[in-house]
Amino acid sequence: MPDTGGTTTLYARQALLTDGWADNVAVEIDNRGLISSIKTDLDNAPQGAEVLDGTLLPGIQNCHSHAFQRAITGLTEQRLNPEDSFWSWRDTMYRMLGKIGPEELQAIAGQLYLDMLKQGYTGVAEFHYLHHGCDGSHYSNRAEMSHRVITAARTVGIHITHLPVLYCFSDFGSKPPEDSQRRFVHSLDGFQQLLATLHRDYKNDPNVQLGIAPHSLRAVDKTMLEGLIRCQDELDNKAPIHIHIAEQQREVQACLDFCGQRPVQWLLDNFDVNSRWCLIHATHLQTSEVESLANSAAVAGLCPTTEANLGDGLFPAVDYLQRGGAFAVGSDSQVCVSPAEELRLLEYGQRLQQQRRTLLANDQQPSVGENLLRGALRGGSAALGINAGAIATGKRADLIMLDDQHPALYGKRSSSLLDSWIFASNENPVKDVMVNGQWLVRNGCHNQQAVIAARFRTAMDAIL
Repeated sequence: MPDTGGTTTLYARQALLTDGWADNVAVEIDNRGLISSIKTDLDNAPQGAEVLDGTLLPGIQNCHSHAFQRAITGLTEQRLNPEDSFWSWRDTMYRMLGKIGPEELQAIAGQLYLDMLKQGYTGVAEFHYLHHGCDGSHYSNRAEMSHRVITAARTVGIHITHLPVLYCFSDFGSKPPEDSQRRFVHSLDGFQQLLATLHRDYKNDPNVQLGIAPHSLRAVDKTMLEGLIRCQDELDNKAPIHIHIAEQQREVQACLDFCGQRPVQWLLDNFDVNSRWCLIHATHLQTSEVESLANSAAVAGLCPTTEANLGDGLFPAVDYLQRGGAFAVGSDSQVCVSPAEELRLLEYGQRLQQQRRTLLANDQQPSVGENLLRGALRGGSAALGINAGAIATGKRADLIMLDDQHPALYGKRSSSLLDSWIFASNENPVKDVMVNGQWLVRNGCHNQQAVIAARFRTAMDAIL
């Protein structure tokens, strides 16, 4: 990429900007990886600019990932009993944990993050709860497994918002953790040490953001959650807070039985849920909860392909978006790492439920694809706590380029091109990917992909 005086300039025939589509666009990027200027409707490319041969878009943020679960994709699709559900899937997942050590985790995460990057994700929120050894004992470095996933992300180049998970109990009422959960469990004091170590090691890394993830209201009680937030605020009082919530009807009923309130209702009533928060799944909501969540400025972290795979249910997206709610999408269990597929299924689920079409568009934005992409860009950047998600001055240069010659996109422009990508592309049209001003994927290839793939195969040979 040509470099002039510490800055770089890209020239695109078409780009999606914050205020709409623009033609003949020059995007200048400074030596910090931030967009320093944008010019549109130019007659010619600026001297020294890199001329792109596709459509330039902001990179997408993946709001929810469990990297280690990449190792079990495809291994949970055989019936174990007539009542298979999320809970039986979880039992299978727990059984696989004994085969995943630090080396395996790093190799699995590396391949996963590379796959994400190639699909157009430029950042990932890693909801990380695989902390300890197979017998539940601590590694000599308490942050060993966190270091492994962060190292994997740095090797690939994807931004990571690392969210170590506090997991204390197995269910409401502070029930002791099950033996199968021993690799997850921390005391609050031990967890505080983990946070301090991570903050010391990564606070100055521009491609690492730290936050926290109370696993769920099943796994932490009110006192633990209050203490966790205090611990985090001493280090960074703006850091993201993510939590699994209301994913399963059984969880909702258990919460009602325990405290007389539904999970989202209880959380909103007892904590200052604001734009720092990302409520993962939030599938089963009553209308009052939809309204309150939409008004809170928190992000609903939706994972449509995982939610479909696990039989969770459908998020009330039409009502939520009509009320102005913020959302992001994530790959969660890794059965799919395509942001386009997540957005497609988000719309299709609503169509199947309501037996109508184009439900997640509106009068101001009639394109379903563009409306969903813009929403995911805004919500994803908020959920990850990073200054990205738009081609705008001052934002990170986290960018993707779509191949205009791809059969599904050829001849399409602006919103029609996005609709075609999301709803009609069976092969990935993402050609180039940039993170923080650096091209990492060119023509669909990453310069470390052979090494990453070899490490992944070695890890899977040890696991399977």
